[in-house]
Amino acid sequence: MLENRVTQLDITQMPNFLFGNEQNTEAATGCTVIICPNGAVTGVDVRGGSPGTRDTDSLNPINNREAVHAVVLAGGSSFGLESCEGVMQYLEEQKIGRDVGDTVVPNVCGAILFDLKCGDYRVRPDKAMGFCTCEHAFEKKPFQNGNFGAGTGATIGKIAGLQNAMKGGIGSSLFQFGDLLVGAVAAVNCVGDVIDTKTGEIIAGAFKNKKFISSATYMLEYYEDEKDFFSSNTVIGAIVTNAKLNKSQATKLAGIGQDSIARAISPAHSVFDGDTVFAMNYGDVRANLDAVGVLAAQAMETAIVNGIVSAQSAHGYLSHNEFNKNKE
Repeated sequence: MLENRVTQLDITQMPNFLFGNEQNTEAATGCTVIICPNGAVTGVDVRGGSPGTRDTDSLNPINNREAVHAVVLAGGSSFGLESCEGVMQYLEEQKIGRDVGDTVVPNVCGAILFDLKCGDYRVRPDKAMGFCTCEHAFEKKPFQNGNFGAGTGATIGKIAGLQNAMKGGIGSSLFQFGDLLVGAVAAVNCVGDVIDTKTGEIIAGAFKNKKFISSATYMLEYYEDEKDFFSSNTVIGAIVTNAKLNKSQATKLAGIGQDSIARAISPAHSVFDGDTVFAMNYGDVRANLDAVGVLAAQAMETAIVNGIVSAQSAHGYLSHNEFNKNKE
């Protein structure tokens, strides 16, 4: 079986990439950075109806951007994009970026999620937090899943109200087949339910009376209701690989990551989500895109599940593990 030939590793074992988290646990917000000091060929796919992004137009294959040095995933809604400036400052000080003579200009892209209703809305990822996140990345600290980085204030299953929602989080995964490595990082803050794709069962999402309700069914039952489902959603993430891909292929790979979101989350890509996936590629492993996509799909789905099962209850939101205990 294929599963017996695929090795699962820790995301920090991905060569040529660095991963960092920084968070304010009390305020329930944070940011995550993925750094490729040598510059990664990068694509992006934005499918949610309420995205918040930085410098994604440059990733269009028809545009001139050749490499990206960092991708930032942050909470704080649009305020959280300030953390990208701290990443810019850190990388410039490390001489990482596009050489323009007098200095270097780091190419930094980013995406944000809405976490202002969890914790203290007055505290958001800022320039200082972005800078600190880079310090952690270069210290090569273990990458922690759950209530860390961009997943610190993440919540899920908000379609039936915040009182019936659960705690989300950030997750990661890395798979190897031969010389090919493909990993993923995902901050899970969706309006819908998270599905275990192996069993088809809901593992976290909207609930009532200690039982899950189907967010998709709920949406249909109230199809005449045009209310804003709190606009406090979004799954943001990135795929990383050592495959040698061009920019068009990287863009397609990001789309495969979005397909994984659609399998692991129901409903996905709603008007109230800002689902955004980057695909960063640096390496010399020759592999066709479909083969890379097989591992990318597995990595993104696993990262989503890891973010949920690693999350801890916080600020009144039950975690997957505590919810299961309460059902017993």
